Amino acid sequence: MDVVELPAAAGAGPVSVTSPVPRDVWWRAARADDCALVTQTPAWLDAICATGPWTDAGRLYEFPDGVCAVLPLVRRRGLPGPLTVEDSWPSGWGIGGPLLPDGGLRPAQAAAVLGDLVTRPALRVGVRFGPDEAPVWGQALPAAFRAEAHYVQVVDLRGGFAAAWEHFRPRVKRDVRRAERSPVEVVADRTGRLVPVFYALWEKSVLRWAEQQHEPEALARFRQGRAFPLRRLEAVAERLGEACTVYLATCGGEPAAGAVVLRHGPHAKYWRGAMDRELANPVRANHLLQRLAIEDACAAGCRYYHMGDSRPGSSLAAFKASFGARGRQSMRYTRERLPVSAADRALRGAAKRLLRFHDA
Repeated sequence: MDVVELPAAAGAGPVSVTSPVPRDVWWRAARADDCALVTQTPAWLDAICATGPWTDAGRLYEFPDGVCAVLPLVRRRGLPGPLTVEDSWPSGWGIGGPLLPDGGLRPAQAAAVLGDLVTRPALRVGVRFGPDEAPVWGQALPAAFRAEAHYVQVVDLRGGFAAAWEHFRPRVKRDVRRAERSPVEVVADRTGRLVPVFYALWEKSVLRWAEQQHEPEALARFRQGRAFPLRRLEAVAERLGEACTVYLATCGGEPAAGAVVLRHGPHAKYWRGAMDRELANPVRANHLLQRLAIEDACAAGCRYYHMGDSRPGSSLAAFKASFGARGRQSMRYTRERLPVSAADRALRGAAKRLLRFHDA
């Protein structure tokens, strides 16, 4: 564990930085911050490090007035400092960003945190903020950072399930009632027992998406196997325990649809969904799973049900909106010493055009 003193920043004074962040401090911060998501907890970091080439690089910022900020962060292993990457979080791992005390940080303190990240000896440093990001971060953003907006969708549960149900679209309500009358059975597992069953449905979904996107099956299996391998789901289920629920809908004893929902504090997160379309669609199994997951989140005292990133105008965004999920902005800020992200986007775009690939 390293402790360093940053030079006094204008208006913030000298800043003490501890890395990695002591676990007891991190957990206290995660429990005290009402905006904290499950993806900002030490358990999430452990799952990242257990399934990829990453190591804990989190930073605890302590200011002279007693205010502290915890920034979850990982560093890519096996690369020299000037070529490594530091992220909060890596692609596919969702929202990171700092955990803050009540009232957040003053502009000078936010500027001190971002100024520290500018000087990190890494090729790239990235931070993904949640939809509750305070304006102070964007206002304090150094010119070295590039801003990228993401579109996330969240269901407000503060009125309880009865109020959430009223925001379901009429068609969704009909589909839920249809599913309730059908021979669909749903199990909610919090032990990890159904992880392999869900993942088998996920693999079927990968092939369906490949067909929709005009993507060769072999490429789809390879790409999705790297982006979301079975060991990732196993690691999350193991480390979150009862905070990770695998919902499985069966029809005639056969798995039809599944959903993975995570919880932390007042936030529930719909993390992954998959289905066997031929079994799930006729009985509207996916609609029933979402209805039950939202009801369970309300019963657990959650105030928000996060349905994740979507592309505006996509069928996925429309599906989430039908349950009352509203679009919100989630910013990612990235500092690069070389334009590697732009080069990567150009290569991916060229490959998609060659394959006539289009996002489903």
